[in-house]
Amino acid sequence: MKKCIVLGIICLFFSCKGTKSTTSASEPATNIVASASLKNFTVEKIARNTTAEDLERMYPDAAKKEEIGHFEEGSVQRAYTIMYPGSKNEIHFIWETLERKKVYQLVLSKNGDWETASGIKIGTTYEDVVQRNGKGINIYGFGWDYSGAVDWNGGALENSKLRVFLQPAGEPNPKFYGDGIIIPNPEELKKLNLTVGKIIYHLGND
Repeated sequence: MKKCIVLGIICLFFSCKGTKSTTSASEPATNIVASASLKNFTVEKIARNTTAEDLERMYPDAAKKEEIGHFEEGSVQRAYTIMYPGSKNEIHFIWETLERKKVYQLVLSKNGDWETASGIKIGTTYEDVVQRNGKGINIYGFGWDYSGAVDWNGGALENSKLRVFLQPAGEPNPKFYGDGIIIPNPEELKKLNLTVGKIIYHLGND
């Protein structure tokens, strides 16, 4: 599981500092996208065969920030675009190269209108995730870089390229911290009240 989750996400959300920053549109009214404009675009659809130029064409009025940062423990330099920054529909496009011609990862962490083809979005409940996977899932512990990471356990979403991270509603029992798989009983699971806190759609080969 750990090998499947790309190290680049750590840099982007925790320690990566961009080496270049530009803004292609002003922040105010264009920050919030109307729900209607997202109905035809799942996470998978917008990521495939999409370039930075395509984003400008599809969302000409959207606020966008374009930056360059170091990923995978600083070993790889990648460009990334933040669309609708600061809004509920903020979405991160991490590009395979600096030319921004192919999506490497697409990252969501805000409870907005985007969702996956399987219907999972930020805020989706643990029970709903299991239902959409068609099989029980394994969950990694909390309090580390891949906190709450989901292992699809051979279910329907095993080959979906989706990396989903669950978060508890409150402070979890200390025994659920760490980088191993946790096995809460039904009562503990209910108390955790897990929902999706981050989604990564990974198109890279690693």
